[in-house]
Amino acid sequence: MEEKGLPDQSLLTNETVDLKQAFKGRLPDVSVLPTIRGRMRADSVLLRKQRKRAVMKNGDYNIVQINVSERRRRYLLDLFTTLVDAQWRWTLFVFTMSFVLSWSGFGSLWWLIAFTHGDFEPENLGNETWVPCVSNIHSLTSAFLFSIETQHTIGYGSRYPTEDCPEAVIMVVIQSITGMMIQTLMVGIIFAKMARPKQRTETLLFSRTAVICQRDGQLCLMFRAGDMRDKSHLIATSIRALLVRPRITQEGEILAPFLSELKLSVDQYDPNVFLLWPAVVIHRIDRESPLYTMSAAELLTDKFEIIVTLEGTIESTGQPTQARTSYLPSELLWGHRFEPMIHYSKERLAYEVDYALFHNTYQVDTPLCCAQVLDSLTLDSSTTKPVIY
Repeated sequence: MEEKGLPDQSLLTNETVDLKQAFKGRLPDVSVLPTIRGRMRADSVLLRKQRKRAVMKNGDYNIVQINVSERRRRYLLDLFTTLVDAQWRWTLFVFTMSFVLSWSGFGSLWWLIAFTHGDFEPENLGNETWVPCVSNIHSLTSAFLFSIETQHTIGYGSRYPTEDCPEAVIMVVIQSITGMMIQTLMVGIIFAKMARPKQRTETLLFSRTAVICQRDGQLCLMFRAGDMRDKSHLIATSIRALLVRPRITQEGEILAPFLSELKLSVDQYDPNVFLLWPAVVIHRIDRESPLYTMSAAELLTDKFEIIVTLEGTIESTGQPTQARTSYLPSELLWGHRFEPMIHYSKERLAYEVDYALFHNTYQVDTPLCCAQVLDSLTLDSSTTKPVIY
C-alpha cells in the first residue's frame, strides 16, 4: 500500500523545510522571494514619501495640535511643566529674567520708599542727624544693589534698613519670602529638567527594521530591543506594540487612525522583560492578530504603522521612562531573521554582546502567503486521508 496526497509532516516544523516540494502548486513559489525583496527595496523610496508616521524612528511624536482654544493661557497655568518641556535656551532665559525682574522690581520699590520718606532731599543728604529708611541709598543704582543684597542675604553691611521706617521692615519680609519662592521654583525646574528620564532613552535601542519569518512553523513578526548600559538596567520593563491602520465599520464609518494591539512575547514569557541583553520581541501572527490576512505582496501596498513603546523604571533613580519607535511596511523585511549577537568569551570569562550585529539580518526561506492561508494548508494536510491502492 502506498500513501499519496499527504505531505511529510516533518517538513512543516523544520526551519529549513522546502515548502515548494511539500505543497507544490498550493503555495507561492519560494524562489520568487528575492524578486519580491527587490521590488520592496526599489519601491521603498516612493513608499516612504507616501507613508505617514505618527511616531518618528527616534521616538518623537509627529503630531501637531492646532486650533486649541486659549492654548497659551493653558500652558501658563501649567508653568512648571511648560518650562521643563521647553528648550534649554528658553528655560535659562526665564531663569535669568525671573531674578533680574525681581531685583529690578524690588529695587524700584526701595527707591520709591526712600523717595517718599524724603531721603533724597538735598537738605537731608548731608544731614548726619537725619535717619533714612535705608542707610546709604542715594540713587536707583544703590537701591538695585540693596535689593540684590536683601533677596540673597548677601549683606555687605554698608546698606541696611532702619527702625524709623516701618514700611522698610515690611518690604524686607516680603522680598525675603518672594526671593525664597523664586529660588525654590527655578532650582526645581532646572533639577527636574536635568534629571528627567528622557535622556535615559538615548541608551535604549530598537532595530531599524522588523522581520517576518517562521518560528516553530508559525509566521511571526519580530524586532529587537536592547539596553546599552551594563550596570544600571531598567526594572519592571514592559513592551507594547500598536498597529495604526484605517478601519471601516459595518455602518460605513471610517476610523482613521484605528489602533489595534499586537500581543508580544519574548522567548516563552510575557513582554515584562529584563533586558540583561538585547531581546528579540515576537508577535505571533495567529487568528487574533490584525496581520493574519497580510501576505508578502500586500506588504508592498498596505498602509499602516506599528508603534512600539518600551517602559521601565530606572534602577539608579527609581524614575519611570519610556522609549518609542515605529515601523512602516517598507521597514518590514519578509523572509529575514536577526543574526545572533551574544556569545561567551573564554578570554574574558563573560558573555559578550556585539552591538555591531544589532541591526543585521539574514535571509531564510519563508512562504509568501499570509498566515491564514498557511494555517489552512497546514490543517488540510493534517486532515487529508491517505489513498490506499
